[in-house]
Amino acid sequence: MVLVDKKILSGGIVMLIVGITISLYLNSVIPIGTTGMNEEETRDFLLKQRENQDMNTLAGILIGIGFLLALISFGARRKRKDGAKKIEKKPAS
Repeated sequence: MVLVDKKILSGGIVMLIVGITISLYLNSVIPIGTTGMNEEETRDFLLKQRENQDMNTLAGILIGIGFLLALISFGARRKRKDGAKKIEKKPAS
């Protein structure tokens, strides 16, 4: 029996899915420059490219945190509500 905190695991999986989806979308809409752009178009292109790179970094951070939450959920134990510790007695033999 594996002790898993289902709330943390589901939150981690959701963060993983959202991060991967955003990353895939951002990689499909990378701004592309053309030859012969004037100075203003070049600045706009570089700005859009930088924004895309920054958003991709944030998506990577989201993926990383989701992965860590999923890993942490396997070691997390819920506290007992009654506050008493479970005592196991050894069988007399």
